[in-house]
Amino acid sequence: MSKQLKADMRAERLSLRDAIPPEMRIEKALAMADHAGEAVAFDPGTIISGFLPIRSEADIRPLMARFQARGARLCVPAILDKQTIVFRELLRDAPLIATGFGTSGPGPDAPVLDPDILLVPLSAFDARGHRIGYGAGYYDRAISLLRQKGRKPRLIGIAFDCQEVAHVPDEPHDISLDAILTESGLRFFASWIG
Repeated sequence: MSKQLKADMRAERLSLRDAIPPEMRIEKALAMADHAGEAVAFDPGTIISGFLPIRSEADIRPLMARFQARGARLCVPAILDKQTIVFRELLRDAPLIATGFGTSGPGPDAPVLDPDILLVPLSAFDARGHRIGYGAGYYDRAISLLRQKGRKPRLIGIAFDCQEVAHVPDEPHDISLDAILTESGLRFFASWIG
């Protein structure tokens, strides 16, 4: 039952996101950069995974640029196969190629990094920090692999306010967000401190 409910929520929230006019999405993304550009604490050299937007996702490149200016090393996901993504370093003038699922990013010669902070695109979220992804499970598997390596990356969900739902059906194996960033602000959950 929860699988169908999640699929319905995903479709509904992505439809609402798609309905945001492109120029308004730009304004909302710039507001996100203002809310989080300085508010997310990290040390210089921290590896932060962002993403280059597809479809109607928020364009977080302004936020990523602010993090880079504060000393972050940036990377973005690249899909290797139907199960796996890796995070390739994003350097200023490096050429971008198609990296699967409609995404683009650095090619296979770019260094693969293990992020300390992940900016996670999603289709829906709730006030507890539970999220619904796009249904392929790439981020869940990538986060599990990082944890198996002894890493505990912080997860910041990236969404518009219209993607919030009252309650995401969750299961024990689901990975919750540590924070959520929308055009209204940045909300940290208890796990960010823990």
